[in-house]
Amino acid sequence: MRTEVAIIGAGPAGLLLSHLLSLEGIDSVVLETRTREYVEARIRAGILESSTVELLDAVGLGDRLREEGDEHRGIYLRWPGERHHLDFVDLAGRSVWVYGQTEVTKDLGRAREEAGQEFYYGVSDTAVHDLTTDRPYVTFRSADGEDVRLDADVIAGCDGSFGPSRGAVPDAVKRTWERTYPYSWLGILADVAPSTDELIYAWHPNGFALHSMRSETVSRLYLQVAPGEDIAEWPDDRIWDELAVRLGHGQDGWELTPGPITDKSVLPMRSYVMEPMRYGRLFLAGDAAHIVPPTGAKGLNLAVADVALLAPALTAMLRKNNTALADAYSDTALRRVWRCTHFSWWMTTMLHTSGDPFDARLQLSQLRWVAGSEAGATGLAENYAGLPIGM
Repeated sequence: MRTEVAIIGAGPAGLLLSHLLSLEGIDSVVLETRTREYVEARIRAGILESSTVELLDAVGLGDRLREEGDEHRGIYLRWPGERHHLDFVDLAGRSVWVYGQTEVTKDLGRAREEAGQEFYYGVSDTAVHDLTTDRPYVTFRSADGEDVRLDADVIAGCDGSFGPSRGAVPDAVKRTWERTYPYSWLGILADVAPSTDELIYAWHPNGFALHSMRSETVSRLYLQVAPGEDIAEWPDDRIWDELAVRLGHGQDGWELTPGPITDKSVLPMRSYVMEPMRYGRLFLAGDAAHIVPPTGAKGLNLAVADVALLAPALTAMLRKNNTALADAYSDTALRRVWRCTHFSWWMTTMLHTSGDPFDARLQLSQLRWVAGSEAGATGLAENYAGLPIGM
């Protein structure tokens, strides 16, 4: 088999890259370890930056988002006895949208299927070869058990932190930075209407809590827990009781409405960045190159920003034999990666308790500054609603 761009990974990064390339007449083949049903059902991020929404609109993928998504002007910051609303539109001129990554993946998958995109789901033993030549290739075993070689001009690694692409960059070439946080999130999905019109980020001595949502009838909520927490120790009633305490049930007339929990999981918290995001004819995008804690709602949006830069770089390289954008891709993408990594770290350390009373007083001081200072609130709003792609 042969294609121009072999894309490993059929998550939002890989699917969007194939879509952007197809608009320029560039062929690609998408490989994915999981089944399509699994990929489209994965529970992931649900907040889209303004720049992500604008890009999806521009390439014809924003219709269902606009119809079924929920535009939010800002967020609430809460700590015991206080609740403050930050209006991103007033502060920074941009909003965010609540629209689950599962829905983005479905929209992309349907668009690519209608365009005749060639997919291989359920593959195994994927490996990349000859990356420093102009004839790289991928080998894999298809879902039918056939050993396949896929030749390409370029390989795009959009296969996350556990895929083969990241590991194909030699240790002598790459540098990595990592921070593992001393807490995790216990996340739930519940079949109950959200108890808030916009997200609530709550600091509490018991730990951080977040009230998010997926739709008008489905709520997504999180509790800070210890690393390696046994989910069996958290029956539904305990989860709702603790959410009520941390989110401020009963304060100023606000109430948390519980409901049936349909999904429950524990999510570790870490930051990870690998440089460079290119090795020869292999280009990395999304979680293959960087991971951020979800507090800043940046993971999906960073992946979109990566491929928004990568698609024109590959177009110029393959159609005009101009490698300037491809040569600059890693440095350009990493500027935004590190900005978002810092913002995610800042939000995480401001809102998650460590058990240290000194840290707690610093956190409350910082929260009061953000809520009470236009400069502080604007800084949060600019970063949360999304800085320009290619900043």
